[in-house]
Amino acid sequence: MSTTIEPPDAGAVDFFERQFRVQVAAADYALNPFEQALLPFLSADVLDLGCGLGNLAVAAAERGCHVTALDASPAAIADLARRAQAQALEIEAHAAELRHYVPGRSYDTVVAIGLLMFFACADARGLLARLRDAVKPGGIITLNLLIEGTTWLAPFGTEPYCLFGRNELTQAFADWEILFSRHDDFPAPGDTLKRFHTLAARSPTTPTPPTLS
Repeated sequence: MSTTIEPPDAGAVDFFERQFRVQVAAADYALNPFEQALLPFLSADVLDLGCGLGNLAVAAAERGCHVTALDASPAAIADLARRAQAQALEIEAHAAELRHYVPGRSYDTVVAIGLLMFFACADARGLLARLRDAVKPGGIITLNLLIEGTTWLAPFGTEPYCLFGRNELTQAFADWEILFSRHDDFPAPGDTLKRFHTLAARSPTTPTPPTLS
C-alpha cells in the first residue's frame, strides 16, 4: 500500500534548489546517514538518480567508481561538475527531469536516495521498475525514501507525491538478495516525523525463466 497526496505549498525542486545553494555557499558536503550506510554497496559503473549535490557520487568516484549523476537542480549539478573537474573524478553530471527517466543502458550499481517519494505513486512505481531493469545481473540497487507514517510534508509542494508502504520496497525485491534493510524515524520541524526505509539488494546473476502456463 502507498499513498499519493497533493499538498498546498511550493514545489520540491524549488525547495531543494534553495537548500543546495545554501549548502554550496557553506561548502557543506558531508554525507548524510543514508549515503554513509549505502556507500559500501557502490561499485564499478554507477547510476545515481536524484544525486543532489553529489556527495555520494564524489565519495564513490574517489573509491574508483565511474558515476553518472543526474538531478533536477541546476545549481547542484553545476557545483558537482565543478568539483568533479577540480578533483579529476570520473563523474558525468547532468541536469535532468527524472519523473519519466528511462536508463539507456544497464549499470553495476543503481542509486536512488531520497527521490521516488517526490512523484505520484504511478510515476514512482514506474521509475522503480525501470531502475530495477537497469541493474546488471549480479548488480546492486540502493534505495532510500520516505514511507507512510511521515508527517513532515514541507518539501513536497503542490505536486503529487508518494509515501510508499512500510514493506513495499522489500516486496518489490522479494526475488533479489536483500543486502541491507533499515527503517529509521527522525523528528522534524513543527513536531512532525520523517519515516524512512533504506534498502540495498543484489539482482539474480541469471534471469528468472518465465513461468509456462
